[in-house]
Amino acid sequence: MKKTPEAAIEFASPNLLRIFAAMVYDSLLLAAISIAYGAVVVGLRVVILGQPDAGQRIHWGMFASILITVGWLAILMFFYVYFWQKFGQTLGMKTWRIQLVDAKTNQLVNYSQACKRSVFAWLSLLFLGAGYWCKLIHPQQRLLHDVASGTKLILLKKK
Repeated sequence: MKKTPEAAIEFASPNLLRIFAAMVYDSLLLAAISIAYGAVVVGLRVVILGQPDAGQRIHWGMFASILITVGWLAILMFFYVYFWQKFGQTLGMKTWRIQLVDAKTNQLVNYSQACKRSVFAWLSLLFLGAGYWCKLIHPQQRLLHDVASGTKLILLKKK
C-alpha cells in the first residue's frame, strides 16, 4: 500500500527558486554518481583491453562512446526514478521540503509516472528550461513534466 504524505491535500506548490535550489543539491549527488560511473567504466576498459601506453589517452570507439553515454544517462535517470517512486523526494527535495505526489490521489507516484517525469524533465532542461518556466503560467503552477506525468510538487510544512 502506498504511503500518503502528511496532509498533502492542502499543501502549497513550491516556487521556482526552491525547486532550482533542490536541483543544485541533487546536482552535487549526480556529480559524485557520475564520477563513480566513470571510474567503473574506465576500470572495466583497463581490465578488458589493458592499460594504454604510458602518456597516452584511452581511445573509445564511436559505438563505445554512445553506449557509455546512454549508460550514464540511464544511471542519472534511475537516481530520480528510484527516489521519486520510493520516497517521493530526492535528498535535495527533502532538504527544501518538496515532495512529488500523484496529482489526483496525493499519494506517492508509481514507477511509470516517475519514468515519464524523468524523461520529460530532461527534455525540459534541454530546451532552456522551458518546462520549468511553464510553472509561471500554468493555472495550478505545475511544471510541464508534472503535467505530462500526472504528478505535482507540494511544499511540506516545517516540522
